[in-house]
Amino acid sequence: MYLKGSTASIFSCVLVSTVCASAVTNYASSVDPTKINIPNIPQTTSDDPNTECTWYASEYTFDRAAWPTIWMTATSNGMTTTPEFKALNSSIDWTKVPDIQPRKLGSTGTLNMSAYNVAEDPDCWWSASQCVTPKRSDVYPDVYACNEPETLGLTFDDGPNCSHNAFYDYLEENKQKASMFYIGSNVLSWPYGALRGVKDGHHIAGHTWSHQLMTTLTNEEILAELYYTVKAIKYVTGLTPLYWRPAQGDLDDRVRWIATQLNLTAILWNIDTDDWAANVIAGVTTQTVEQNYQDFITMGKNGTFSQSGAIMLSHEINNMTMSFAIAHYPDLKKAYTNVLDVATCANISFPYVEKSVSFPTFKQFVSGSPAGGNKKKASMSNTSQKASEMSGASAKTNVNGLLSIAALIALVTLI
Repeated sequence: MYLKGSTASIFSCVLVSTVCASAVTNYASSVDPTKINIPNIPQTTSDDPNTECTWYASEYTFDRAAWPTIWMTATSNGMTTTPEFKALNSSIDWTKVPDIQPRKLGSTGTLNMSAYNVAEDPDCWWSASQCVTPKRSDVYPDVYACNEPETLGLTFDDGPNCSHNAFYDYLEENKQKASMFYIGSNVLSWPYGALRGVKDGHHIAGHTWSHQLMTTLTNEEILAELYYTVKAIKYVTGLTPLYWRPAQGDLDDRVRWIATQLNLTAILWNIDTDDWAANVIAGVTTQTVEQNYQDFITMGKNGTFSQSGAIMLSHEINNMTMSFAIAHYPDLKKAYTNVLDVATCANISFPYVEKSVSFPTFKQFVSGSPAGGNKKKASMSNTSQKASEMSGASAKTNVNGLLSIAALIALVTLI
């Protein structure tokens, strides 16, 4: 039974270690994730980005006073003074949090690592060292690769994107599941997009509320970014994710410890397409991303992953990044023995608190057992035509990561 306003208490321990999560939460939903209904409105059926990204009214209305401001740090809108957040905050034993100070940004807006001892890496700071094995025993270790050889874990960050219909149609037509890392602000802004991910059987995980570098935030800000993202996903989809991904992979043992209190494990990657940065970041072009994909295709063929597999970072942030994925998917599929979501490749049968939605183990996947989730009829035209249409739409609407965020903020301000 799915009840609004229900209060839950997380208390979970990993028996093979001393890791325990204990926090009072207030995740609630009236949605049964096994019986999702998405209305046939232009925004859910069209492949035209302008139509898809037109704001729509839905049953997922929310009291703005009870949530952080969309696309602002999750402590915004007075969240830290609410009884809900106070109860959450006070339920955590902060005397045990790692004594690591928030990181600073340099003059260029990038992380300042000048004073950090990268060689010793005392904090397992991924941004500085790509460390994935925490120095603390009381935090959940990261998932960063598929253990199975010749296996590629598909992941897409920054959803749900309002213009992802054609992309999700393509994945569905190819019976392809992926791990989708959803931003809390996007989930509340585009709820039917989030529901589509669940209905299609993808593995849904969190990607923070406002996509900030987590190690630069205070303890309260980190807690709020994680908490309200999970709360948004639960409210809209009926599922409480147990996995998340930090923006740009930026986490250390302080961030991991706070995430652990909410029973959240980070999923990182070991190959990165840099798709979002094409023609946005100096030195990264369309050709750069094309070459990255080609390199990963070659690695799938030449034995690079003969002993263990890969998790690939890519994005649904705009039509350009989704077009990259469509264009290279057939060759990736040929290059790797298995292409699948991270839950399956990592044998995570239950990536949510709710047990009503499950994923097959890797062994079950290989033997042909179906993945969890619900299926809907696909409506898809020729693959190359779809990629071409999305590329054209991207050029026509001049959508890139920064403009997408700006447009969303403007949209939310108006409604």
